[in-house]
Amino acid sequence: QVQLVESGGGLVQAGGPLRLPCAASGMIFSINVMGWYRQAPGRQRELVAGITSGGSTNYADSVKGRFTISRDNAKNTVYLQMNSLKPEDTAVYYCNAEAGLRGNYWGKGTLVTVSS
Repeated sequence: QVQLVESGGGLVQAGGPLRLPCAASGMIFSINVMGWYRQAPGRQRELVAGITSGGSTNYADSVKGRFTISRDNAKNTVYLQMNSLKPEDTAVYYCNAEAGLRGNYWGKGTLVTVSS
């Protein structure tokens, strides 16, 4: 089992920054990829950014150049640094850990609201 706890959400003005940490615990050695997803009201959950155990990253086109995903292995934490936020970034942001045959895990989510 892997447990994920997100934090850092809140209300921010358009153009501002916000950083979301996701702390992982449990069978973290089994994690291959960690990622951030988001779900806006009335929309499907979508991938925002992902990072592999080797440090490779990928981003949704809508956030490229504005968001950065990183990991601190010593703290078992993945971060999503969000800059130049837009109202359309408003969503519940979920942390995800993909652990192959051991399963796919989700945090409970943290709400980000960007005001115009």
